[in-house]
Amino acid sequence: MIALLSISALGLVLGMRHATDPDHVIAVTTIVSRQRSIRHAALIGALWGLGHTITIFAVGSAIILFGLVIPPRVGLSMELSVGLMLVLLGVLNLSGIMRWITETVTPLHSDHLKHPHGQGDYNQSHPHGHGPRVHGHAEVATPVNWTDRAFGRLGLYLVVRPLVVGIVHGLAGSAAVALLVLTTIRVPSWAVLYLLVFGIGTVAGMMLITVAIALPFMFSGSRFARLNHGLGLASGLVSLAFGLFIVYQMGFVNGLFTRSPVWVPR
Repeated sequence: MIALLSISALGLVLGMRHATDPDHVIAVTTIVSRQRSIRHAALIGALWGLGHTITIFAVGSAIILFGLVIPPRVGLSMELSVGLMLVLLGVLNLSGIMRWITETVTPLHSDHLKHPHGQGDYNQSHPHGHGPRVHGHAEVATPVNWTDRAFGRLGLYLVVRPLVVGIVHGLAGSAAVALLVLTTIRVPSWAVLYLLVFGIGTVAGMMLITVAIALPFMFSGSRFARLNHGLGLASGLVSLAFGLFIVYQMGFVNGLFTRSPVWVPR
């Protein structure tokens, strides 16, 4: 029992540390650079961590339980996908497309707008004011209230984007994490449990990171527009440069684009 608790604690701590890897931080920085809400930034971090955990757990469990062997070319391709994702995020950020998409697909909420709420088999529309006389129902009266406030105001695009980015990043690290577990934990069920706890730690760590990253953007956005714009451009440039570096490393240094690829999971 003590050994199992120790493994769980180790997985949680290492998962939180894993969230601080440079490519992870750069990716979420480009995503939260346009956020002006601490709650939304934390939610984006949680979604990224969830996507990352899904891939780590699925691929890692297959390696641990079924002895799945990933060929070098496939492994390099998974890591290359991270570089391409960072390049895409950087280009979207620098070109302003990311801002345009965010502003276009994020629902607008006004204190004087009406919006429907599904309640069982019917919909209810009411003024969207927050005063006691204009709200129309108690703040927690409907079961969709929390999801409406958390996810509805972000919009589908801002919910799906960090989830997809997390899944792609999980592909690149899943083999290394699983192989590390195999060398230290001999019991397959314990190793799979470690992956799950590792993922929970990654979610928690990324939530803290996204909140910390969002703070300077929130501060500069409300007071120093030029500084905020500069921070956004800087995050895009870093993402683009680091993504190109990964593409070069995987494609040419490690030989993905050659006849003899060499891949060492890490």
